[in-house]
Amino acid sequence: MDQTIRQLLIMAGANKASDVHLFSSVLPKFRVNGELIEVANFEIGRSDEMSQKILSILNPEQIKKFELEKEIDFSLAVDETRFRVNIYYQKGEVAAALRVVPSEIRSFEQLGLPKIVSEFVNLKQGFVLITGPTGQGKSTTVSSILNEINRTRKTHIVTVEDPIEYIIKPEKSMISQRELGFDTLSFNSALRSVLRQDPNVVFIGEMRDLETIQSALTIAETGHLVFSTLHTNSAAQTIDRIIDVFPEGAKEQIRMQLSTVISAIVSQRLVQTLDGGRLPAVEVLVANSAVKNNIREGKSFMIDNIIQTSADAGMITLEGSLARLVNQGLVSEEVAMSHALKPTEFTNKLRSIKGI
Repeated sequence: MDQTIRQLLIMAGANKASDVHLFSSVLPKFRVNGELIEVANFEIGRSDEMSQKILSILNPEQIKKFELEKEIDFSLAVDETRFRVNIYYQKGEVAAALRVVPSEIRSFEQLGLPKIVSEFVNLKQGFVLITGPTGQGKSTTVSSILNEINRTRKTHIVTVEDPIEYIIKPEKSMISQRELGFDTLSFNSALRSVLRQDPNVVFIGEMRDLETIQSALTIAETGHLVFSTLHTNSAAQTIDRIIDVFPEGAKEQIRMQLSTVISAIVSQRLVQTLDGGRLPAVEVLVANSAVKNNIREGKSFMIDNIIQTSADAGMITLEGSLARLVNQGLVSEEVAMSHALKPTEFTNKLRSIKGI
């Protein structure tokens, strides 16, 4: 690896950056607390020089794949810091985005997650989805859940990831972490064989297509505990996304299958705090009988109402979560409002908490 790139990545870890962006003819940028900042005093050189610096991260086999597919995902360790790397072309030039993966898997308390999330650790079977836009801490939340299972239960945890982010060190559990392109050639082939590996818990890094979603549902249906992620904004949208992937003739069967296995959906955002950090605001759906009935009957539009009226079951609306962060003096009202999907509901929740 080029030494200039190595030093830059070491600097990213030291500066608590969440991401590093490398472009030709543009100063490198770090994302710190959600904002992009330029890395000063960095020699860019010619665009072809920067391309070579970026490509120096790749081994010969990865270079062949990149030249063929024009983009590549993989994991990378530099000293004590791990990165999830995507190298791609933009305007004919090589660019890279590297996500910093902390070496420590943080607890629910350290992450600021609600207590209900810790209860998913005790599930013996079912389907739990962690959702939200890109860069909102989905992988971090899943790693915390899996590591708690690892610490407290004697299970076999199998993950299929692209690429592996957090390294889970075995404690009570046995851990099999499989990386796409390194340990397996595809998500679908890995998921077809996972049931032969005697798993108790399966983590599917991302449900990308019909085949992956179908495999996740089948694995959950056969008595396993399955975790996965989706880039959706809410529980209702997540349910619609899963069902809409399938052809019209299969939708009724998928609704039935999903209603049988679904356990919970957590939709989260990372919100900037008053002290410059970030905390998750979450919507939590717990799949009770009312939720399952509405999924079966194709009434996902009723899900929001169920969440609003089921706080006693541990359910949380995104607006309620944001209002609590404001009331606790952790987040400004303006920042919270910018993340609310229903601003009026957020205002009402905040007034209710304050007793106004």
